[in-house]
Amino acid sequence: WIHSLQPLNGSRLGKAVTYAKNQKKYMETYLLDGRCSISNNLAENSIRPFTVGRKNWEFSASTKGASASATVYSLVETAKANGLNVYKYLQYLLQYMPDVDYKNNPEELEELMPWAPEIQNNCK
Repeated sequence: WIHSLQPLNGSRLGKAVTYAKNQKKYMETYLLDGRCSISNNLAENSIRPFTVGRKNWEFSASTKGASASATVYSLVETAKANGLNVYKYLQYLLQYMPDVDYKNNPEELEELMPWAPEIQNNCK
């Protein structure tokens, strides 16, 4: 259908049609995998709190502080994406993580991931 359009060159519609024609192969990529969404709204909405706070972090007192903030935001957004009650999940982590020897046994962290059955049962 788009190839049948003949908008005026330089018009807004003309620019949009030219863009669509040039990007066609990229725009259709999502059709190759049925799990892909046509929209990235979900991803954009999940990172919005992080990007809104970005100006506040420009003046982080240290690299460690900025890294800690990024870690907490990652935990919170991953919990939300897995349908967990964020407060319950963080409470669970703070209660059980001190007993996990994740430095010597990193595979034990899998049990604390938001998709783990125990977490799903206790943190909804």
